[in-house]
Amino acid sequence: MKRRMDESSDEQLVERAQGGRMDAFAELAQRYQQRIYHTIFGFTKNHLDADDLTQETFMAAFKSLDGFRGQSSFFTWIYRIAVNRTLNHLKKHRREKDREELTDNIQPAEERGSASRSPELNSLAGELRQKIEEAIEALPLLYRAPVQLVLFQGLSHGQAARLLRCSENTVSWRMFKARKMMQDRMRPYLKVEESHEMR
Repeated sequence: MKRRMDESSDEQLVERAQGGRMDAFAELAQRYQQRIYHTIFGFTKNHLDADDLTQETFMAAFKSLDGFRGQSSFFTWIYRIAVNRTLNHLKKHRREKDREELTDNIQPAEERGSASRSPELNSLAGELRQKIEEAIEALPLLYRAPVQLVLFQGLSHGQAARLLRCSENTVSWRMFKARKMMQDRMRPYLKVEESHEMR
């Protein structure tokens, strides 16, 4: 039975879950829990918040499952719920600045080949990554949301626009503004790095 459930498509599982099969919804949750968690953590940088919001996302999805009509994939639907709940959470807790836990999973591409780099270069790369993360954290939520969705979640500007309920041009403009704000914040650090390299 478990094997057949694992081989079922999302559409089949949704149909069974809508018919009252709790095990079908549990299978959907198991398939996507980690991806939803990492998406939320990309915004919150807080494991407890990400855990809570992941649970809230699946609870909200379960309660709203009868309204799911399959116009998008199940993952797209629940992803939209997760992002909206996370953005609402961040708006309510905008003043909470202390982030105790950071992850290296946000920019995995930067870790490739790190074993072959010198300790000094690894240290500089770590510092640069931290400065970039700080620059992103300092962005107003209006600009941080599209950065997270486009740069770290891999969404297109059009997909991000649908999630954020704005036009694609608005997303592109906010991305442009976000990059400029990040560059301005990073400029003093980059000047220091340049002065080290000149020595």
